[in-house]
Amino acid sequence: MQRLKTRSQFQAVLAGGTVARTAHFALHCAALDAPVVEQKTSKPSRAPSLALFVVQDVWMGAMVPKRWAKRAVTRNAIKHQIYSVSTDFESVLLVAAHVVRLRAGFDRKQFISATSEVLKAAVRQELQQLFARAVARLPAPSIQVGAP
Repeated sequence: MQRLKTRSQFQAVLAGGTVARTAHFALHCAALDAPVVEQKTSKPSRAPSLALFVVQDVWMGAMVPKRWAKRAVTRNAIKHQIYSVSTDFESVLLVAAHVVRLRAGFDRKQFISATSEVLKAAVRQELQQLFARAVARLPAPSIQVGAP
């Protein structure tokens, strides 16, 4: 599994569709040859996208904005859970680029500690639901009966 690193990679994936959602997370997916929207012109271009995703593999990125997770230790713990759960589902994900985006904050009254085991377990459970929903929406592989 490859990790998204550049802003243009994240923008290309976010321009793709949302595959699955839960209460706190959204999973975005884009084909590796998806068009890139350039900042200045706002016109899609297919030429630079080949340089974005050089390796034909599952690409994963995590977006955990400060708006929804104020403390850095919380953001890092959530990102760690995202990458950990995504490796569990790597074999069933499409060869494409994916971004898991935190879209709502976890209740600070319920999860008092910035990085508690309870918070990590809640994040992990919801991420497993997110990836399970995404896998359920994938097209079934075509099986040819009697093919040589």
